[in-house]
Amino acid sequence: MLGTGASFTRTLGFRLGMLLSIAILPIGMISILQTMHLSREAERSSEIAIQGRTAAAAAGERALLQGAIGTADALGSSVLALLGDQAACSEMMRDFVQRSATFVYAGFTNIAGRNICSSGDRVVDLSASPHYQAFMQNPGTLITASLSGAVSQQSVVIVSQPLYRDQELLGYVAVSLSHDLLLSTHATAYWTDGARIVTFNSAGQALVGDFGNGSDPASILPQGVTLDALIPLTDTTFRATSNSGEQRVFSVVAVVPDLVYAMGSWSPQLTGIAGLNVSRYAAVLFPVALWIVSLAVAYFAVYRLVLRHVRELRGQMRRFALGNRDAPPPILESAPGEIRDVSETFHNMARIVIRDEAALEEAVAEKTVLLKEVHHRVKNNLQLIASIINMQSRVIDDTDAKRVLRSVQDRVASLATIYKNLYQAEHLESVEADRLIRDIIGQMSTASVVNDQSIQIDTQLEPLVLLPDQAVPLTLLTTEAFTNALKYAGKPPGAERAWVRVQLHRDEDGCAVMTIENSLGRPLNELEGTGLGSQLIEAFAMQLDTDTEVTTEGNIFRLHLRFRPDTRHNLREPEPRRVVLTSAAREGSRH
Repeated sequence: MLGTGASFTRTLGFRLGMLLSIAILPIGMISILQTMHLSREAERSSEIAIQGRTAAAAAGERALLQGAIGTADALGSSVLALLGDQAACSEMMRDFVQRSATFVYAGFTNIAGRNICSSGDRVVDLSASPHYQAFMQNPGTLITASLSGAVSQQSVVIVSQPLYRDQELLGYVAVSLSHDLLLSTHATAYWTDGARIVTFNSAGQALVGDFGNGSDPASILPQGVTLDALIPLTDTTFRATSNSGEQRVFSVVAVVPDLVYAMGSWSPQLTGIAGLNVSRYAAVLFPVALWIVSLAVAYFAVYRLVLRHVRELRGQMRRFALGNRDAPPPILESAPGEIRDVSETFHNMARIVIRDEAALEEAVAEKTVLLKEVHHRVKNNLQLIASIINMQSRVIDDTDAKRVLRSVQDRVASLATIYKNLYQAEHLESVEADRLIRDIIGQMSTASVVNDQSIQIDTQLEPLVLLPDQAVPLTLLTTEAFTNALKYAGKPPGAERAWVRVQLHRDEDGCAVMTIENSLGRPLNELEGTGLGSQLIEAFAMQLDTDTEVTTEGNIFRLHLRFRPDTRHNLREPEPRRVVLTSAAREGSRH
């Protein structure tokens, strides 16, 4: 996509459009800038107004919470004076709550979590309450909410202040305000219709909101946003989609700095922000209309003279690049003089290329045929030698001599198979080693019988393309190793028959890995051999610039080989031509 976009920017039509755009740019920019400036000012004013509305809606709650903080701080002095007389201290707290129409609880909780001085009628252990645990983690002014207060049993907001004697922390003095009282302070006016207000503390806990006591405020929050994530957005206004799926305008203000915040959720129509988009569209509409009309007139004028001829010439070049070489492309006789000269030059160049390509293809085809003929003759000669050895072995009675001749015959047949694959291959510079090895194993498996018993042969050969210099020694090494595996394979205890397994694959480092395994019917030291096969295997491994690894595990004999394929030549599949397929490259198309 990036390449297509960059190519489009170099077209004549695009550049003409850019010049016209630059010509009308000053007029369009003046219009857009003026309208956008007015729109931004109106939007900023609306944002400030929304912040003011949010702060006004939470003004009553701010007064109550700040008063509660001051009350808790003032009660601390009385608690210090009466701390030695818990009964008198509790009586003082009860009198304070009875005289106050604001608070439903007041009390002192010591460092152990017991409210030894409170407006309640008994001492309660508050060590398990969330408010106490939050205070102990960070002693200081704390405001939290509880659906059921431990003493009042009401839905309350708890405000506490730490109580110190000299430098010693004794506990905290807490007062509780009911949720209903705080919710009733939210200002109501014509501009608050449809507004949703929620207050929350610095830990992201909802205190009071227009979602109902004890309800989850998530439905009125922006999607993917939690209350604590709104704290960095204090004194800002933004638009987002709420969890209920509505498009809303959100504003965050501080109610009690660093302790309590308020978030207002407003309807865009109510705030007036929605109408600002219309003015922005109008600011862009006039310059865009002028630009489109200018482009249409200029394009129609230039198309007849330039663009259609340039596109036709481009289509001819692309069709030629895709391989349409039957005849040179025609000259554009009706084009302007400059474009006609380019078309005639391309016509002459294409005619020369077609002639030279035909001569090169004929020469390459002739050389390919000759080389394949050489491989074919070598294969026939090797097969003839194998047949002669076979005929000779038939007239010899000595068993050892027959076995030696048969071994030589297998090696010659393997070489013949290699050359057969070479002259049958589409690309003579590379060999499909996996296919070659599969053919040789199939040939040897059909012709070989060990101890008059059938042998199970498994092959797992992944595709591997090699140069002939590596394919030949690898194939001969595989032949020798597979011959030895067939020769010494035996039925292991508990198995139905002997088996041989051949594997070829690439590892993570790009190296080729060959593994040949066979089962053993008796210990390896009881098997006799001439050692010629092992010598040949080592010789072929040296040609591959590697070593073989021979191991025995229980009743399994394994030969392991790992080498790196030669990368001096490109053995990959030929890359397709990088030609952009467009309508210009199709037969008979015109631009």
